[in-house]
Amino acid sequence: MGDRPLRLVLTDDLRRGRGSVFFRWWFAVPFLLWLSLWSIVAFFAALLNWLLTLLLGRSPGPLHRFLSRYVRFATHVYAYTNLATEQLPKFDGRPGYELDLEIDPPAGQRRLTVLFRLPLALPAIALIAMLAGGGFNIFTTTWSGGLSSSGLLGTAALLGWFASIAWTRMPRGLRDAIVYVVFYGAQLWAYLLLLTDSYPCADPGLAISRPPVRDDPVSMHVEEEPRRSRLTVLFRLPLCFVHLVWLIAWTIIAWLAAVLNWLVTLFKGKSPSGIHEFIAAYQRYQCHVLAYLYLIANPFPGFVGKPDSYPVELQIAAPEKQNRLTVLFRLVLVIPAALIASAYSGLLLTVAVLGWFASLVTGRWAWPVQARWRSATACRRAHTG
Repeated sequence: MGDRPLRLVLTDDLRRGRGSVFFRWWFAVPFLLWLSLWSIVAFFAALLNWLLTLLLGRSPGPLHRFLSRYVRFATHVYAYTNLATEQLPKFDGRPGYELDLEIDPPAGQRRLTVLFRLPLALPAIALIAMLAGGGFNIFTTTWSGGLSSSGLLGTAALLGWFASIAWTRMPRGLRDAIVYVVFYGAQLWAYLLLLTDSYPCADPGLAISRPPVRDDPVSMHVEEEPRRSRLTVLFRLPLCFVHLVWLIAWTIIAWLAAVLNWLVTLFKGKSPSGIHEFIAAYQRYQCHVLAYLYLIANPFPGFVGKPDSYPVELQIAAPEKQNRLTVLFRLVLVIPAALIASAYSGLLLTVAVLGWFASLVTGRWAWPVQARWRSATACRRAHTG
């Protein structure tokens, strides 16, 4: 997808075999061992490629082809290990896998960015560290090796393992989350290894096609406005202090209301409109505060969670009939969503910190990161709802 020098080709159909999934990490051992050996050679090839690219202004063809195969093979292995695909990878890194990369031939690169490639990549490294967890290490196979991973990648892979065992099918949302992380990691590898001068792009649209339209009772509306006031960005945390205090106080009352709402809904099969609107207002207010705190929106929010009052708006439908059995076991059923929400929390903070520096310098907020925050916030809303 996309017209960048590195593109993703995804042909996976979501079907999974129980035996393949159950023994996935055992099946992956030979590929991880081969990747470790290949990484040793790739490390020295990358150093030589850096020197020659700095001298010539472009990556030499043989080194470019060798490192392209290495990045492609690593991507195949990470996709397979984390259940984004079902097909066994090949050991030579050739095209044709269910999750594959198209890499353009060598092109001219700016020598200044080549010279400072590693420092320039630090923001992207910070993002992949939060996406893939603490296991990301350059030229090792522990970046996304399986259950030992944390972050969004490891969490989605773990939940996908249980879901695939139960239904012989990988849930698309979990598969897409894994694909997004793996492809962003591939972009970073390609940038670090000088296969491309194009900086890794955080836009999920480069890796994930638009999902089917759903009529969800909870949705989010965002008015795109990338401009930011540098002065309010500089003092964003102090400006949020009064809102954070009020949010804490409201949270205590909202949790008490949630317990009462659970009891009444369990008895009547439907949330009372008064309690429903109170909790909905609380969630809208929380959304407004987080959007302001994380620099997604520029206006100072109000204090009551009024509908349609903020550029980042949480829209919650009116009360509906609910299955009493799912209400009874709501705390158990919410565990997968809670795990995903927890994985997004660290990512939110990382994106906000990077966005703070970018907004302070440029006076603008990058929309691909905004799209990522939107996905993370929707997941958090699903957890708190």
